[in-house]
Amino acid sequence: FFVLLLFLPLAVEAAKIPVLRGYVNDYGNMMSPSTEADLAAKLKNFEETDSTQLVVLTVPSLEGEPLEDYSIRVAEAWKIGQKAKDNGILFLVSREDRKMRIEVGRGLEGKLTDLTAGRIIDLVVKPKFKAEDYDGGFTAGVSALIDATRGEFTADRRTPSGGQGPYVPFAGEMPSWLAFLMLMGFFAFFAAVARSRARHDQLRRKDLRRRGFRRSGPWRGYPPY
Repeated sequence: FFVLLLFLPLAVEAAKIPVLRGYVNDYGNMMSPSTEADLAAKLKNFEETDSTQLVVLTVPSLEGEPLEDYSIRVAEAWKIGQKAKDNGILFLVSREDRKMRIEVGRGLEGKLTDLTAGRIIDLVVKPKFKAEDYDGGFTAGVSALIDATRGEFTADRRTPSGGQGPYVPFAGEMPSWLAFLMLMGFFAFFAAVARSRARHDQLRRKDLRRRGFRRSGPWRGYPPY
């Protein structure tokens, strides 16, 4: 009984997984009804023509739960995509936390890479969200995800505002050797984070297997902004 009391706060803190209502699940009330209907029809046609299932979910808040943990729980509960192909995509946005994440099934890794998902968030969705054009952000984001699975996404690396090139902080204001050291430091940091995340996912999968949970396949996602 005492052990159960220790784990009770963890259960209370976990955000509730909503019911899967269809291709578009706007629990965060971020879209207009017309946009929701248009996206649902578009995603239905996408699954029928390409056999790939893309589901959009908005929530009011994560209630303190890490975005990655919540998105993985949703993907596991909803079983998006075909089990034999692991070809599901979850586009998750938390309104109050101002965070978004794209979870991709292993069957789409060759088409929708982490780099491509990141560019879709940074160059397509995020600028419209910052301008409070949520309908436009979801519409453009879904279109870009569909194009990416078909090998047709061609967004370049320029700044979303149409600048001449990517913004580099302090460009021309520091010695080249210092810039090199900073770059190596970033690489080392992200490598350490990747190893830590891989270890976390491995332990999580072992725990799920021990508890008897089933999932359609491994999931990965682009970090939130």
